[in-house]
Amino acid sequence: MKLSIITINYNNKEGLQKTIDSVISQTFKDFEWIIIDGGSTDGSKELIERYSQYVSYWVSELDKGIYNAMNKGIIQSHGEYLQFLNSGDTLTSSTILLDVFKDDYNEDIVTGNIIRNGKVDRGIGPRNISLIDFYYGSLFHPASFIKKSLFRRYGMYDERYNVVSDWKFFLVTIILHNATVKYINKSITVFDANGISSLDSNIIKIKQEKKTVLEECIPPRILKDYTYMSNEFKFKNHKLTRFMYLLIVKVAIFLEK
Repeated sequence: MKLSIITINYNNKEGLQKTIDSVISQTFKDFEWIIIDGGSTDGSKELIERYSQYVSYWVSELDKGIYNAMNKGIIQSHGEYLQFLNSGDTLTSSTILLDVFKDDYNEDIVTGNIIRNGKVDRGIGPRNISLIDFYYGSLFHPASFIKKSLFRRYGMYDERYNVVSDWKFFLVTIILHNATVKYINKSITVFDANGISSLDSNIIKIKQEKKTVLEECIPPRILKDYTYMSNEFKFKNHKLTRFMYLLIVKVAIFLEK
């Protein structure tokens, strides 16, 4: 099986309906769909039951947070690639998955664009991704297709964090372990801007959690230079400097081992 779509939901019946309509309209059929509901009381469970013929696996029970729910979905998945399409997020068209998987990929992660507030956002995907890119952003989680083998090799989402575990996973697999990334210039997902990682109230928490992740994962000498240079606007836009810094990071991590 090529793809597992994993949808998590909690008391978001209206958003879940949009996601359901999007998924069941797909002309691409080589996928399974997994829904992990956190014990909703707003009618979401009944909605899932109504569409259960389209769902390979679903459960409605209390969980320990969004990444615990995602990890439950990973455990149940069978696809070569996994996509995390949370309730409220929708695929951009009924043919987008067919368009994406008309080509074969060997890369660990295939990623594209999202549509946010009516505009296409390409994020950091088009670039040769380096550590400095993770200061400014990440790959778009709902527009990325991640090989399940990466979760077997490097572990699942870190449930100690509330909002940045997907960011940490990309940081560890791409920067520390050189996972391969294929960017495709296609708009994959219409992103629900009301998600937890989008709320202004979580900005401080996101910064705090990212800081903790970096201190945990990145050797101190590299982190010191990274923190300094990440604040330099010229560095962000200078391709040669970015390349040289990435090379230094790779060598330093190798020596730390």
